[in-house]
Amino acid sequence: MTLEEKIAKAFGLKGDSWMKHANPWSVWTRFMSLPFIILAVWSRLWIGWYCLIPILLLAVWIKINPTLFKKPKSFDNWGSKAVLGEKYWSERKKRPVPKHHRTPVLILTILQIIGAIVLIFGLWKLKIDWTITGTIIVYFAKMWFLDRMVWVFEDMAKNTE
Repeated sequence: MTLEEKIAKAFGLKGDSWMKHANPWSVWTRFMSLPFIILAVWSRLWIGWYCLIPILLLAVWIKINPTLFKKPKSFDNWGSKAVLGEKYWSERKKRPVPKHHRTPVLILTILQIIGAIVLIFGLWKLKIDWTITGTIIVYFAKMWFLDRMVWVFEDMAKNTE
């Protein structure tokens, strides 16, 4: 089982749940959660330990979001293809993905991790410059990663035709 499969399982993504998460509303509402998480963590300055309430609510939102929406009527959109590409990628040990995706996905994953480390440091130390820099790195790397997942989806769809 790949790490991505374990993560998908933790979010309840199996079988038809992937199709629900491929709903563009699921993709974009989850994607736009990061600024709210940042604000919730930063709010410890203003509301102290009460910041744990919005943090907890956002953690629940991130966890249940992939299963809240209906299966989309069409998968012919960027967000749906990105999610279905992630599904193919997470299951690559069972059904191999073309090799030309491996290095770019690895690099983009590393960039997301670096961005997350910078962001977490910025939030921990309440350094706005680090927080903004980390957020920018995370978002750019994630968007590029998702775009790569669209490519994975399209390559895999060609192989099933």
